Amino acid sequence: MSLNQFLRVTRSVGFAGLLLAAVSAQAQHRSILPQPQQIEYGTGTLPLANLSIRFATDPNDSDRFAAAQLAAGLSNAAHVNISLRDKQSTGPAITLNRTSNGPDLPTDTDVAGTNSREAYSISITTDGAEIRSGSSAGLFYGVQTLLQMVEPGNPGAAFPVATVHDWPALAYRGFMMDFSEGQLLRVSEVERQLDLLARFKGNQYYFYSEMGVAWDGYDATHIDPDSRYSKEQVKQVIEYARQRHIDVVPCMELYGHMHQLFRTEQFADLGLPRYGDEFDPRNPRAMQVIDDLFGQATALFPSAWCNVGFDEPWSLGKIGVTPGKDPFATFVEYLRHLADRAQSHGKRIIYWADVENPSSTLRTHPELIAQLPTNAISGPWQYDVLPTYDQFIKPLADAGHPTLVTPAIFNWNEIFPDYHHTFTNINGMVAAGKKYQTLGMINTGWTDCAQTLYRQSLPGIAFGAAAGWQADVVDTNSFFKNYTEIMYPATVAPEVEAALDELSQAEELFEEILHNTTQHGFWKDPLEPELLTRLLKHQEPCRKARLLAEKAEEHIHRAMGLAPSDPTLNSLMMAARLFDYLGMKCLYAVEWNGYFSELHTNPDEKLVHLYIGVQIVQQGNGMLADLTDAVTNLREAYRQAWLEESTPYRLGAALEKWDAEARHWQETHACAERILRTYKKGETFPTIDALRTKE
Repeated sequence: MSLNQFLRVTRSVGFAGLLLAAVSAQAQHRSILPQPQQIEYGTGTLPLANLSIRFATDPNDSDRFAAAQLAAGLSNAAHVNISLRDKQSTGPAITLNRTSNGPDLPTDTDVAGTNSREAYSISITTDGAEIRSGSSAGLFYGVQTLLQMVEPGNPGAAFPVATVHDWPALAYRGFMMDFSEGQLLRVSEVERQLDLLARFKGNQYYFYSEMGVAWDGYDATHIDPDSRYSKEQVKQVIEYARQRHIDVVPCMELYGHMHQLFRTEQFADLGLPRYGDEFDPRNPRAMQVIDDLFGQATALFPSAWCNVGFDEPWSLGKIGVTPGKDPFATFVEYLRHLADRAQSHGKRIIYWADVENPSSTLRTHPELIAQLPTNAISGPWQYDVLPTYDQFIKPLADAGHPTLVTPAIFNWNEIFPDYHHTFTNINGMVAAGKKYQTLGMINTGWTDCAQTLYRQSLPGIAFGAAAGWQADVVDTNSFFKNYTEIMYPATVAPEVEAALDELSQAEELFEEILHNTTQHGFWKDPLEPELLTRLLKHQEPCRKARLLAEKAEEHIHRAMGLAPSDPTLNSLMMAARLFDYLGMKCLYAVEWNGYFSELHTNPDEKLVHLYIGVQIVQQGNGMLADLTDAVTNLREAYRQAWLEESTPYRLGAALEKWDAEARHWQETHACAERILRTYKKGETFPTIDALRTKE
């Protein structure tokens, strides 16, 4: 019985007390992410102690993998051994019942709803439990739900009696990881993302690479082995994902965003302009290279889909125009060529559809929408927080083009992901997509600033997967609580939940204070007149943001004490320390401005010594010493956090920013000492600009 049916029945008979009791009973159970389509709780429990796991039919390797995950998860939760048995035996058991041979991975023709190959049901009684599905994928997703249903009991952990019927709202629920704009994640870190994605019922992983794979014939683009993946590493990722029912989809750029290719002299002539960003369609070799890269990618990745990019062609129509030939028509011809080539090999392409974005090809030339290939999939993308997202999807849907809506984790220029922005964007894009019968969604993760620590974005990956599965939008108010209860031990979860909330608030505050993205604003000199003026107007928000960072540090410190081996906590601590330092340097600049303003009107020698000699430049305990200590300590902590998840590629460039920051404070120290040394009694005391005047 659905909730609406239940409400109608209770109203008709006047059982208000029964309704309140049922709602109260459901509220007492653990929240589940993604939220199942239907769940009803009964009376009683099924203790985990003495349970075994069995198969109703002969299991395949995928069934065994799901059962092994269930056994490990339950054994950890109950602190008892949960045995796995192939044959029927006595005693209470969880039975995995695969009723058909549905595909393990997404195909080109997957459907959502109750007929999905991923649909499953769970029945829990006081005597045992059953997960039933027509595919191993459905059993796997049933296992993920069942693991979240474990509740503390007396004398031990138990399942509540319940019935679950569940299926995906969207057939395709992907996450795209950028392996080209910034650092290169270690394969082990990619596997961590895949584990998380599977846990929250994501089924696609888009492997975004401009030239980050060791394609045959393109060695000059990435001589450094830390800057690209070998084909063997890609195959390892594909196999790891396959076990978790995730299809790894190649995500390429076969028109623009190819500077990594064109910066080499061997391929510079293919760029528009030379050493540029996109292919020059006038060059007959361009199509040969595009076809070669496409062929290698589709041979390496078994997926039925391939994303070919085609977004943000900055030079299109501006330079390199052949007289008498429409460059925008040529752009579409290239796209149609790839769509036809993919179809001839039983595959389908996806392309990024810039419909209403700045510099959008389809916005400035809407007539191209009718010319787009019908045997391809459009990926309308938009990452901002907006009242509606219909305008990005409707023009494509009205023209008959299938779509995959594409929101993002708002993290690529941030110290910590802006989760309020992220959650609103994902929920909004997915809701709009459902309105226009989208096939699915691709939650994107970019690395543009090349400084992002990506473990901080794991909650965003989980949120996107959940948003694609469940019928309603994900509850943003309870998400951190629900997420941490799933991902962390009971004693650790409240600490991490509080820290995630505090870091999110600090991120939003600093965005407003700096009027900038926090990664870019982080490196700004707070003594720059324009920024200092903003800081003077935003002192209280700045103090609040730093206090939030300090509270987050305390929560994470306690969490690390309770779970010292947890791999995600160090990146959260790094974010808290970065915000703490950012707040310190901004507030110190405000304080210094007050010193110089007072000394400008009252240059008392004792005050000069106190403010400049003691407060600012004192060795060991002065404010500049604080900043230098913080920077040098953070540099090493940041280096370690980077290497935990990424290869050394581009680490040197990131660390140079820390070195420049340390040099800046050393130079500021020299300026302050010069002021002390050269100021003469009776002279007008200099303004704070003197701290920025280098010798």
